[in-house]
Amino acid sequence: MSTATITPEVVVGAPAVSTTPVTLTPAAINKVREIMATQTPVPAGLRIGVVGGGCSGFQYSMSFENQSGMMDKVYKFEDLKVFVDATSAMYLSNCTVDYVETLEAAGFKFENAAVKSTCGCGSSFSV
Repeated sequence: MSTATITPEVVVGAPAVSTTPVTLTPAAINKVREIMATQTPVPAGLRIGVVGGGCSGFQYSMSFENQSGMMDKVYKFEDLKVFVDATSAMYLSNCTVDYVETLEAAGFKFENAAVKSTCGCGSSFSV
């Protein structure tokens, strides 16, 4: 499994940004594409965000979307569109999303340098 990351391009029409808030590894991109292909209709892209909740205050969210929202920035990882709202972008700065498979479990893993602490279940964090 590759640990390299793919730098996205900002989609034409989206506001220019100097850095992208989130990076996806090739494994994450491939898994998202695989899951999207099973959806009917096929979604336009993936939304990655941060929502309040969990034991530590915040938790990551991922969902499929059919179009971007008014406050979204749209990033393109190869042919995969990723939608990130302005508020989530603040908490996702320098965050990398990977997809990992082990004998015990498989899933998306968020690596975020800005996180100060996480909870025992591993699904929420604080900054």
